[in-house]
Amino acid sequence: MAGKTVLRNVRVFDGNKLTAPRTVVIDGTVIGEDPAGGREIDTAGATLLPGLIDTHVHLHVPENLVTLAAWGVTTGLDMACWPAERVASLRAVTGAADFRTAGLPAIGPGGNHAKMSAMPDEAIILTADDARRHVAARAAEGADYIKGVAEAPGEGGPPADVLRALVAAAQEHGLKTVVHAASPGAYSLAVDCGADFITHVPLIGPIRSEDIAAMQAAGQVAIPTLTMMEGILTTGPLAGRFPADGLLRSLADLRAGGVEILAGTDANGEPGAPGAVRHGESLHHEFELMAKAGMTSAEILRSATTDAARAFGLTDRGTIAPGLRADLVLIGGDPLEDISATRDIRAVWCAGTGITAAANRSEKDG
Repeated sequence: MAGKTVLRNVRVFDGNKLTAPRTVVIDGTVIGEDPAGGREIDTAGATLLPGLIDTHVHLHVPENLVTLAAWGVTTGLDMACWPAERVASLRAVTGAADFRTAGLPAIGPGGNHAKMSAMPDEAIILTADDARRHVAARAAEGADYIKGVAEAPGEGGPPADVLRALVAAAQEHGLKTVVHAASPGAYSLAVDCGADFITHVPLIGPIRSEDIAAMQAAGQVAIPTLTMMEGILTTGPLAGRFPADGLLRSLADLRAGGVEILAGTDANGEPGAPGAVRHGESLHHEFELMAKAGMTSAEILRSATTDAARAFGLTDRGTIAPGLRADLVLIGGDPLEDISATRDIRAVWCAGTGITAAANRSEKDG
């Protein structure tokens, strides 16, 4: 059981700026108000952030949750984890990052996802009835949202009407949908189907201006995962064939079009992924790429805290206020001046439990 810790002289990111030095109380699993009886820490003007949220990860083993937390990522939103027994084993992990999951994704018979050796046939949806059955099964397993995969027309993804049926079925179950789109054609399908979140940006080519306008009008949210897409273009299967600067342009276009943007990395640790993306550490690289694309530091921090929590309905976290989960990251420096300051992690708390920061972990910890 976490005790009471009192952080003195700490500057708090309030969603827009850093406050003057103040006191923050960690009282058990939540942020408290009464400092009496707590263990005192003088932070000497360090910066306190809400626990970071990576809105696109893949979880395989409990160590993934430990590694996320060590890098200040106190919540990971998993985009494909199965079978249900694996999800249950991860939910049993304590003293590490919290997570939500889509469970098994919905895919078509072609495309890279269908070629993964561990992907069960159950994931393939060919008809609207398949889509409805898929959503019902995930809901019964306790999935937190639904993940679908769009491919460009003719590339083996679910047909447009099937993706629309997937989204409609999710809505009937009170679940949001995240749809993968890695090409301009797939992006158009993802927008058209009404997905709540569209993850990735096209590897090659821009997002159509009509799609950006439609996203903004419908309130659809983008999760660009620049880190993964950059990896595919620089060290992955497309290495050296296409420039990576188009990824930044896509994010800049989304921002200019008024589309909400969340930070996500596609972190994974399993063979067969198109790019190797490290859990936890990669979110800080994602921040740096987002800054290169023109986002302000405050926008970037909100995209991984307040905005991410609100968009995914995580009402107990995302900001630093009494009564909310004590998911906190203490860093040195001013991330509003230099977003890379988020890497200087001094301490992390997950629901009030102190976590060994990445800089202080041994090599065997990962």
